Amino acid sequence: MDWQGQKLAEQLMQIMLVAFAVVAFLTGYIMGSFRMMILVYAGGVVLTTLITVPNWPFFNRHPLKWLDPSLAEKYPKPQPQEPVVLKKKTAKK
Repeated sequence: MDWQGQKLAEQLMQIMLVAFAVVAFLTGYIMGSFRMMILVYAGGVVLTTLITVPNWPFFNRHPLKWLDPSLAEKYPKPQPQEPVVLKKKTAKK
């Protein structure tokens, strides 16, 4: 799953969970059944999981292009720089 696919999966999950919460609340309120509300929401969570968790092809529309290993050996890795220590100015009295 690429970066845009992860973003899409996250947005789908949030939208679907909120939508199922609203539908579950209205169903439970109209039917007067807390059990029905929980069942509708649980079904929504399961459906949301089945849609957003697997790596479906539409989540991989923008694949990353990795550097070829032979080219990676040609260019050295950047070395970490030593931290620069700044001197504080002393206040004159």
